[in-house]
Amino acid sequence: MPEAPTPHSIDQYRHDYEEGIGLRGFRSGCGFVTATWGLVCPRCGRRDLAEATLSGKGRIVAFTVQNVPGDEFLNDAPYAYVVVELDEGGRITGWIDGIRTESQLSEGQRVEWAPTYKPGVHFRPHEPSSSAPP
Repeated sequence: MPEAPTPHSIDQYRHDYEEGIGLRGFRSGCGFVTATWGLVCPRCGRRDLAEATLSGKGRIVAFTVQNVPGDEFLNDAPYAYVVVELDEGGRITGWIDGIRTESQLSEGQRVEWAPTYKPGVHFRPHEPSSSAPP
C-alpha cells in the first residue's frame, strides 16, 4: 500500500496557529473538510488530502467553562473550552479567555481565531464589522 502524502507535519500545523500565521486544514477528494491534522480522510478513508487554508471563523457548537486549568493556563482560569464548527467545514477545539460563566457564551455564537502566545487554538467572540451607516 502506498504511503499517505504528508502535506506538512503536525509540528508545522501547530507552529502556524501558535505563531499567528493561520489555521490550516485538509480537504479530501470526497469534499470533506477537516481542521484536524491527519493523513487520511476520516469520512471516506481516501489519502488524497489537499491543504486548505481556513478563515478561523465559525460558530460554537459546544462549550464548558474551565475552573481548574492545566499548568499552561493557570493564570487564565476560568476560561471557556469550545468546540467550533468552522465556516469552511470541519470542527476544531479551542479556548476563549475572559469567560467566567456559561451565561457569557451560547451555542451558535460566532467566534473567530485569534493568535496568542499561549498553546492551543485561541478564539474570541466575532465582532461583525458595521459597514452600514448609523
